[in-house]
Amino acid sequence: MLLSGGLDSSTLLKFVGETLGVDERLALTLHYGQKHRREIACARRQAEMAGATEHQVVDVSWFAKLAAGSALTDDSVSVPDLAELTAGQRSQPPTYVPNRNMVLLSIAAAFAESRGCDAVYYGAHAQDRYGYWDCTPEFVERLNAVLALNRRRPVTVCAPFAGKSKSDIVRLGSDLGVDFGVTWSCYRGGVRPCGACPTCVERWDAFAAAGVVDPLATAG
Repeated sequence: MLLSGGLDSSTLLKFVGETLGVDERLALTLHYGQKHRREIACARRQAEMAGATEHQVVDVSWFAKLAAGSALTDDSVSVPDLAELTAGQRSQPPTYVPNRNMVLLSIAAAFAESRGCDAVYYGAHAQDRYGYWDCTPEFVERLNAVLALNRRRPVTVCAPFAGKSKSDIVRLGSDLGVDFGVTWSCYRGGVRPCGACPTCVERWDAFAAAGVVDPLATAG
């Protein structure tokens, strides 16, 4: 499974093991040049706490040079506040990284196939405030149609949270005992979450809607 170190994938790691009963979970974390790379340290700790069978952290930061112009990977482009985005921009905001999820899932599928795994788990979810085309159920369905062409060991991408809201995932993670204090969401990757970028606002809203205290919001 792809493990970013954010709350979605950290919850998914526990969900796959404890709810779906998958004993052997191989986690893959990819450093693709993201500004919020501090999430990688969270991924390492989440893999340890959840008892992942194997955890690979792979540097693919060369990808950022090819996918220039994204606020997540390009130092010349500032990460915007969510409040600054127009309705039109929210359908594909400046934080979109061109074709990132297809690239990362292709790498994950190769890793899975080489290890004899038949599934890749992916923490895509329904986004309320902004969205990306490569987080949708349609994207997963069509990607699986391509992967099914494999003549020996086809791999299936599974996105069990695709129909869930962020608050649903927070509730689920809380029930599963996920340590949200060891997750990272802020796109700006500072010492503390900025509270204004798209993913910070989404996170704060989700915790409030779920009635769960976010440890990152209360940390000193």
